[in-house]
Amino acid sequence: MSFRFLPESPVNAVRMPVGQTVLLDPSLRPEGSCIEVLEGMARVYCPCEETEGMTLAFLQPGDQLRTDRLCSEGVCVEALTPLLFSTEAKPTAEAGFDPVNEWTLQLLRIRHLGNAEQRLHALLSLLVRRMGRRCGDWCDLPFRLTHERIGELIGATRVTTTRMISKIRQAKLIEVPAGDTCLRLAPALVESAPLAAA
Repeated sequence: MSFRFLPESPVNAVRMPVGQTVLLDPSLRPEGSCIEVLEGMARVYCPCEETEGMTLAFLQPGDQLRTDRLCSEGVCVEALTPLLFSTEAKPTAEAGFDPVNEWTLQLLRIRHLGNAEQRLHALLSLLVRRMGRRCGDWCDLPFRLTHERIGELIGATRVTTTRMISKIRQAKLIEVPAGDTCLRLAPALVESAPLAAA
């Protein structure tokens, strides 16, 4: 696993290109500090040896990640789109809402659905509803995840994930525009997903 460390002193703006990862070590951050996403989207995951790469959450502009609520080994933040965040953010008191806890709960609910097809359907819908937007006849997700990463999120192998995504593509419910970084899903796929009302 390759990542960079953040400076110990707060920084107003940290820019990261797609695919770059930083490790947030809570022992190096003052208590009560947090980062706030200013632009772009990120994946938060566990760097621990036993659970290396396990996705905990996704972040988008306005989301904060409290460094005092992390595991003792910290977490990694990976840029899914060009990312800009601040390490000088002051934690907001939004009645206890924490985007990491909310994502972890939703991902856990998905993992407990009956079969891999339901889990994939629910995951794609959740990502689009939370981080995508409606664009004409399609719903666009501004980043792509590898089939291996999707498999990790739904508890399936990469091969099984690829087979299921191919089936959805053949049904013309998902498009992967060539040369583009986005993923397009049919609104019917998003709206008919298990847990879509959650």
